[in-house]
Amino acid sequence: MAYMNSTRSAHLSFYDRFAALAAAAKDMIARRRVFNQTLFELSHLSDRDLSDLGLSRANITEVAREAAYKV
Repeated sequence: MAYMNSTRSAHLSFYDRFAALAAAAKDMIARRRVFNQTLFELSHLSDRDLSDLGLSRANITEVAREAAYKV
């Protein structure tokens, strides 16, 4: 009895690799924009407003990172 295995590797063209790189860069820029916007908005709240949200100034960066990168 004989067995035959066939392995195919996906050959990506230059365009496919470039498109994937561009999509990754676009996603990274969008996430950074969300991070910066969240950081900006939370930084400009008063301490009382932050307290109403259950946050302190020390948590702002962590909350912005979580909003942008879903960490």
